[in-house]
Amino acid sequence: MTFDDAETLALRALAHVLADAAHLRRFLALSGVRPDAVRANPSDRQLLTGVLDYLLANERDLIAFCDEANVAPDLPAQARAALA
Repeated sequence: MTFDDAETLALRALAHVLADAAHLRRFLALSGVRPDAVRANPSDRQLLTGVLDYLLANERDLIAFCDEANVAPDLPAQARAALA
């Protein structure tokens, strides 16, 4: 997976999290990221890896994202590795 592909997938994951208030609250609470940081620089590498970590930590959330994005469940982990 290229860096650009990983970044694109991570941005899609961020959009998935932002679209659901419960996901967003939980992500912000677990990651310590402030809402203004998300708005200021949504393509920040640390933010994107954090979003992928958040999804990878919970299989149900991971599968829901992969189903919505129509991607294989192993791609977020590949994207996480490519962004690191």
